[in-house]
Amino acid sequence: MTLSQLTLHNFRNYPELRLEAAPGFMVFSGENGAGKTNILEAVSLLAPGRGLRRAALRDMAYQNGPGDFAVAAQLGDVQIGTGTETNAPERRKTRINEATSPTNDLAEWLSILWLTPAMDRLFMEGAAGRRNFLDRLVMALEPAHARNCARYEAARRERNRLLADGHLTDMNWLEGLDGQLAQYGSLVAEARHRMVLALDLLLGRTDGDIFAIPALGLADDKLRSEPQLHEMLQKNRPADRAAGRTLRGPHRADLNVFHSTKQQPAEKCSTGEQKALLFSIILAHADLIAEQREHRPILLLDEVAAHLDPQRRAALFHKLAERGGQVWLTGTEPALFSDIPDSALHFEVSDGTVKQR
Repeated sequence: MTLSQLTLHNFRNYPELRLEAAPGFMVFSGENGAGKTNILEAVSLLAPGRGLRRAALRDMAYQNGPGDFAVAAQLGDVQIGTGTETNAPERRKTRINEATSPTNDLAEWLSILWLTPAMDRLFMEGAAGRRNFLDRLVMALEPAHARNCARYEAARRERNRLLADGHLTDMNWLEGLDGQLAQYGSLVAEARHRMVLALDLLLGRTDGDIFAIPALGLADDKLRSEPQLHEMLQKNRPADRAAGRTLRGPHRADLNVFHSTKQQPAEKCSTGEQKALLFSIILAHADLIAEQREHRPILLLDEVAAHLDPQRRAALFHKLAERGGQVWLTGTEPALFSDIPDSALHFEVSDGTVKQR
């Protein structure tokens, strides 16, 4: 699973860009603000969701352009692309082999994982960020998870609208929505449970020679089956009506991460330890995808090399090279990537221009 070509049109600071890609390492170096992360963000949009920055679609369009943008890639003999149109800058459209497709279908073709400096706050912020992180991991492993999450959220929004109406009279409508929430919520919850269980087992077998080893769990993980969720929704109707929203369910899930050696929650670890735990999760999850989907995901590692000492940096590059696949990396200095294999493609990024070194 590797891209052989990436094409950008009116994306961020790139009015036009075409990159020839190859398996292995794709390394982008340049000053801050040159546009390195924009390239990784474009690749991240080839998966369902809002990309590695979680930015609004309107903000991704080239500032001096007409308001649209497009990201396209060649994956073997398959062409995939996504973007917006000038007359609908907040509506994302996706095409696969020239046919219009739901954006969630991208998960059937590509598994993409990323690690960015902004994710350093993952363990210190609220559960929503960890839940989004968790769902990206599940989606990369089970493509159907994207559609189930979307259907669950659509039913929850409609249920919340009914609950917020102080004159709710159509209980059959509410019962139907409860059935949908229970159906899709159980699929979402079970997929999360399977992924966390498998990833935790894999992490338990990791030697920890580079990074700290985390242990994973899910809060409120026993509420997973469709009958359980349906019963909970019915019981909670009075409280939900009083609050005007659905108070319990998979939309309130949280990912628990512990430092195995210290037996300490991630939120109480140092910043360096939290970063190491994240590294371990991403690397192990890439191995899990390779094991279960029989291909390695594309890894997007934004400014990670600068935060590692030379020994760990060299060990990380060796491990990534050993496992194969396609890895896109950014950094301010080319010297940060001196331990990467000679077969890597190196690019110099400067003010929206990209040249191969």
